[in-house]
Amino acid sequence: MAEPEVATKAPESDATAASTVAGDTPVQTGAGLGEHCVTDRPTPLGSGPSGELTQLGGIDCYVSKPKDYPHSPSKLLLFLSSATGLHSVNNQIQADKYAKEGFLVVLPDMFSNDPLPGSVTYKEEKDLSIIEQIKMRAADFTKSFLIDMWLARQTPEKVLPIIHKVIEAVKDDFADAVANGGGIYSVGYCFGGRMTLLLAGEKSDTVGRRQPVKDEEAGTVKKGPYIKTGAIAHATLVAKEDFEGTKSPLAFVCVENDQLFDDEVKEYGENYLKENNIENEFKTYSGVPHGFGVVGEYEDENIKQAQVQAFDQMLAWLKSH
Repeated sequence: MAEPEVATKAPESDATAASTVAGDTPVQTGAGLGEHCVTDRPTPLGSGPSGELTQLGGIDCYVSKPKDYPHSPSKLLLFLSSATGLHSVNNQIQADKYAKEGFLVVLPDMFSNDPLPGSVTYKEEKDLSIIEQIKMRAADFTKSFLIDMWLARQTPEKVLPIIHKVIEAVKDDFADAVANGGGIYSVGYCFGGRMTLLLAGEKSDTVGRRQPVKDEEAGTVKKGPYIKTGAIAHATLVAKEDFEGTKSPLAFVCVENDQLFDDEVKEYGENYLKENNIENEFKTYSGVPHGFGVVGEYEDENIKQAQVQAFDQMLAWLKSH
């Protein structure tokens, strides 16, 4: 497989037709999420999670620790997943991969017990009769509608406060790892990519409020960034405005001709980060589907190789910061 195209200075993306909900938060309709954002690929044979489910700040989380932790120092890595969420075995295995490289990984339930309909199990299509195919298409239409409804609920105003609870909790429960890394690291896949981008910025404190908080002397109150650095794979639902105020270094894994991370938003992001001297790395992978970076089996050898390369890219970025 040809080496990924490398660009210096970051990106991010929107997707297809976006509507607006309260708080002017862009929400995708129809094709807002890709197939692999909502459905797991088959889990690699013989693989399984090695971490544990627990609660941090009252939020359900999957925590994966390095084998020799706490006897050897670690760094705290916040793993923000695609819509498949906390209970996806593939997401848990992906978290374990970072733990094996020395990170203490926390994968939170960003969706607060409101999982995406049908997201946990992957169904391989067999030979279907015509009647079965019609039933499948009807089911797909229903699922698409349910996904749109679900997406309309998963706004930053809802999701970020959940993540902030986990961030505050890890500062206490895993203070050694946070201190050892000089802050909190983050990786974000698909839906989680946008959340990582938002955590990397200094934003007006508007979460849960109609207007920014005002300070008579300082003016509009801004908060963040909440992470030291982040690595983002095939982000989705990203708007141009999400780049505003970005302060933390970011690396991006992107897919060529990705409608869920379109060129207009990507180019805006690249230019914004360049103009504001934000350190970043941007690589585009060709011949791969959106969502390819998450653990899962593919028959295409090129996709398998790209998956390895994408993990190595993100890992190298985290370790270099």
